[in-house]
Amino acid sequence: MNTVIIFLALYFYESRCDSNIPIVITTWNFENSTIKAWDILSEGGSSLDAIEKGATVCEVQQCDGTVGFGGSPDEDGETTLDALIMDGRTMNVGAVGALRRVKSAISVARHVLEHTKHSFLVGDQATQFALQMGFKEETLVTPDSKKLWMKWHNEDHCQPNFWMNVQPNPNEYCGPYRKLDTHGKHKNFYKKSEREQKRIVVDEFNHDTIGLVAVDKNGDVAAGTSTNGAKFKIPGRIGDSPIPGSGAYADNAVGGAAATGDGDVMLRFLPSFLAVEEMRRGASPNKAARTAIQRIVSHYPSFSGAVIALTKDGEYGAACHGIQTFPYVVQDNTRETSEVITINC
Repeated sequence: MNTVIIFLALYFYESRCDSNIPIVITTWNFENSTIKAWDILSEGGSSLDAIEKGATVCEVQQCDGTVGFGGSPDEDGETTLDALIMDGRTMNVGAVGALRRVKSAISVARHVLEHTKHSFLVGDQATQFALQMGFKEETLVTPDSKKLWMKWHNEDHCQPNFWMNVQPNPNEYCGPYRKLDTHGKHKNFYKKSEREQKRIVVDEFNHDTIGLVAVDKNGDVAAGTSTNGAKFKIPGRIGDSPIPGSGAYADNAVGGAAATGDGDVMLRFLPSFLAVEEMRRGASPNKAARTAIQRIVSHYPSFSGAVIALTKDGEYGAACHGIQTFPYVVQDNTRETSEVITINC
């Protein structure tokens, strides 16, 4: 009997050693964040720590101007931040939206998870919470973000923007706006050609989100996101990134997923949750991610975005749509360095 137990213990140990656990995957080509997350995992750290510290790297380095301070100013020229972190062991979530004047969005989200019975704090109240937790209040506006906003507002006449069915015509003029009088004969509706604004393209230079999914040596899964949102968004807007099941989702019983792209569309379909549920049903990560993407495309064919997915056993994959190519980063026990994998959309 003891011999059998010893044999099974050795078999389990060897299986774990031969696997690619721990592992972390990251959206886009954010290698520095992946390296930091892997450093924590490879030294026996938790998946939650890996997600937080990995995303923090992008926040500090202002990855491509789409994560952290000094990027994606809103209509008023202010940068605000969204972030999410999810613990797949407890199914607990911490998130912040429209966080103002505090740089460390993912860490504030971690504090929501660990120091409150809530899941989501927003706006100035999220800022006040952060200050109570010891975070520093400082401007998120930089000379670069101010210059970007000035060009958009003064030279481009607030084009493109996110308004519709308002006056003055949002395709030509800046606000303030008021809703159109649509009673009677609808005389004030603009012609279709006038309603077609410049499309805000999601690509490698405007993708808005870092998403990470990790499994640590104990098999605990975590996922998270951080972003400064859509450029020139209407103040107060929150996209998919901090929404559990949309921006990211984690479940120790299955794995995790994260999404990036057109957040106003993606949040309607909870693609990260769907990808995890598809893996629960036995789908591979690639197929699960594809199912989540196709669910959106069936309603919005011009949608742009991507989903990454990871099983608790370290199998990973991704799918995308509306982008020419989508890169994501993987680091695990089978690689000496992080690897950027690029898929065609």
